[in-house]
Amino acid sequence: MKTKVFQFDPFNALAIVFILVPFFAKSQNDTLWKQKPEISFSGFIDAFYCYDFNAPQTNYRQTFFYNYNRHNEFNLNFGFIKANVKHDRYRANLALQAGTYVSDNYASEDPLLKHVYEGNAGFALNRKSNLWLDAGIFASHIGFESAVSKDSWTLTRSLLAENSPYYLSGAKLTSNPNKHWELSALICNGWQKIKRVPGNSLPSFGTQVKYTSEKLIANWSTFISTVDPDSTRRMRYFNNFYIQSQFKGRINLILGFDIGFQQSKKNSVNYYNWFSPVLIARYKATEKWFIGARAEYYQDEKSIIIVTTSPQGFKTTGFSLNIDYVPVQNLSCRIEGRWLNNEQPIFQTKSFITNQNSFVTGSIAVSF
Repeated sequence: MKTKVFQFDPFNALAIVFILVPFFAKSQNDTLWKQKPEISFSGFIDAFYCYDFNAPQTNYRQTFFYNYNRHNEFNLNFGFIKANVKHDRYRANLALQAGTYVSDNYASEDPLLKHVYEGNAGFALNRKSNLWLDAGIFASHIGFESAVSKDSWTLTRSLLAENSPYYLSGAKLTSNPNKHWELSALICNGWQKIKRVPGNSLPSFGTQVKYTSEKLIANWSTFISTVDPDSTRRMRYFNNFYIQSQFKGRINLILGFDIGFQQSKKNSVNYYNWFSPVLIARYKATEKWFIGARAEYYQDEKSIIIVTTSPQGFKTTGFSLNIDYVPVQNLSCRIEGRWLNNEQPIFQTKSFITNQNSFVTGSIAVSF
């Protein structure tokens, strides 16, 4: 008789956790569960105009940008309406989105689900409410920039942010042992995927270790995944590091670094890599005026993340400078100039390909 070998299925394990939740909940104070939750509503609108000095043939600019990616056109980059449920023992978020960011970054998703910015629910696993399990669609644990421009020090996103996951779909276990530390472990459907890649049975995994104090934020996030079906599976291993100063003075800094590795082919011991360092500084001129500057480099020689027409791949240096006017907390008016230079010509113009790209972007963003 052939012996059946036990195989661990992470999705079944997660289902067991959900089944056992009521037993954990029963042991907690029933009075706390009966408290009424706080329900709130919020939203965000980010309208923009971008002028690309290369004057590309179409209004769609670059395949590796997902924010403000239209030339000589007024448009909505990103907008959402959100409902939030908050309780000491459970929580939930539902946010619906629209904009050119959604059209570009969610192009491969289900036509209905692509308009879900957040759709998740979670509950506390202990009495202190510092251990949570959340599941659904949620923001990625990677990086210091999000799709919400008002939370970023520069108007446009860095190359490393644009080319790593903005969102994930799966389950996340988060622990806050004290006010300084946050630890997370994730199981997801894939590298920035709501639905899994057809033919792929392997889930993706991630971790996060984050330290926060009055003067410093230090973060290390990881992600292990594949973007292929089982028949051609190439494993991808990714690390994101950043340090952010929290000084009370006028100047603050962010230093970030991404590095990833992917198998050259299935079962290969050879790996291709890509990496990107970035330095961002923000100067507070007055209570209402801010200046942001960025220097960055992105190298993807084997076109793992950014596919180009150049045999040398993507090796791009970039600089940007932005001026922000924030008259009140929920309104920001921003303008940014940005310059990119690749080692080989990859950027489109009306009649030829060049190695440089310069553009100016303006934005008016309101949160409510």
